[in-house]
Amino acid sequence: MEKSLNTIQPLAERMRPKCLDDYIGQEKLISDTGIISQFLKQKNCPSIIFWGNPGVGKTTLAYLIAHELDSPFYSISPISSGVKDIRDIIEKSHEHGRVLLFIDEIHRFNKSQQDSLLKAVEEGKILLIGATTENPSFEVNRALLSRCKVYVLDELSKDALKKIALHAIEKDEILSQKRIEIVEWEGLLRLSGGDARKLLGMIELAVQSSVENEIIIDNTSIHTLIQSQSAQYDKNGEFHYDIISAFIKSMRGSDPNAAVYWLTRMIEGGEDPKFIARRMIIFSSEDIGMANPNALLLANSCFDAVSKIGYPECSIVLSHTVVYLATSVKSNASYMALRKAQKLVRETGYLSVPLHLRNAPTKLMKDLAYGENYQYAHSYEGNFVDQDFLPIEIKDTILYEPNKNPRENEILLLLKKWWPKKYF
Repeated sequence: MEKSLNTIQPLAERMRPKCLDDYIGQEKLISDTGIISQFLKQKNCPSIIFWGNPGVGKTTLAYLIAHELDSPFYSISPISSGVKDIRDIIEKSHEHGRVLLFIDEIHRFNKSQQDSLLKAVEEGKILLIGATTENPSFEVNRALLSRCKVYVLDELSKDALKKIALHAIEKDEILSQKRIEIVEWEGLLRLSGGDARKLLGMIELAVQSSVENEIIIDNTSIHTLIQSQSAQYDKNGEFHYDIISAFIKSMRGSDPNAAVYWLTRMIEGGEDPKFIARRMIIFSSEDIGMANPNALLLANSCFDAVSKIGYPECSIVLSHTVVYLATSVKSNASYMALRKAQKLVRETGYLSVPLHLRNAPTKLMKDLAYGENYQYAHSYEGNFVDQDFLPIEIKDTILYEPNKNPRENEILLLLKKWWPKKYF
């Protein structure tokens, strides 16, 4: 008898790879020369934290590592597990040897939970694999972080997502019984946002919504399905990244009304307030920058306040900061300077530091002219002296170009005074 889509595991779970050869994406980690592949060949894997967006394969990679190492496997969640559960698993290692412990959303573990892992990880009783969507530097204790390797999982490419979708249509025990054709990909790829789980969920929804055996998936059908399910998805956090995107773009567009609306959607959906505050710190530098340097100070203070207060009162602090950032003068000039510098470094490589700028703590370095002819700015009028600070090969390069706003207009006047050959 044909199985019902409503009575078995979700498609994404059914299609979870059973071996490393079936894993799609993250080639830099699992190719023949990838670091994870090397660990597995040696049958000796360190504790790892995988950092990446939802649906890029963090959990699957943890399961596959356990399978390849043939290790006893335990999985716990910060929501339902505590220090006692961790201690119970550590006890298992006394019976079975080293065990693999997978912790999804490890950033949600509190300090005492993370601390309870330290000794077992250091002694090798537990091979810890954590998965997080948040920057481990912020959310994982330094002591635990120092005992783990951190690997970033990239957003899945369009080609990888297409392979995953077509593989599911061909191989899944239920979908393979139907004639499914994807005639347009744009809607699926854009709405999935690089999330394979979300992509497969949309395909499954399209199949569930049709009584026909022949199913055509195009942009219109996907958009119609998603719109009809949007309220449910928002509540369950499926549009987490869509809403944070709308939130950031509303602040960038100087619309405090829309920004506060999207903020409220996140608050009502139970979003981590520190995640919101952290994104505002980034926004204050990327989108406001030198036009209003106080924006970064307020955003950072907001993060501190949110960390101390928590919901519901921290919502007031978040709204205060959102309105300030949305109504602030904007400039991405410092952000663009960084991007230009990154491109320049990639193109020119690691150019030598000019001799007059080098540190000279030893006699040998002084004999080699390190630091020679350096001109100390404070010894000159106006605390400025015309000298080169870039490598000779790129000495006339301009990376920072002030935008047109009151604050940066003043900066431009100073730059023209100091560097008339560059800024004119």
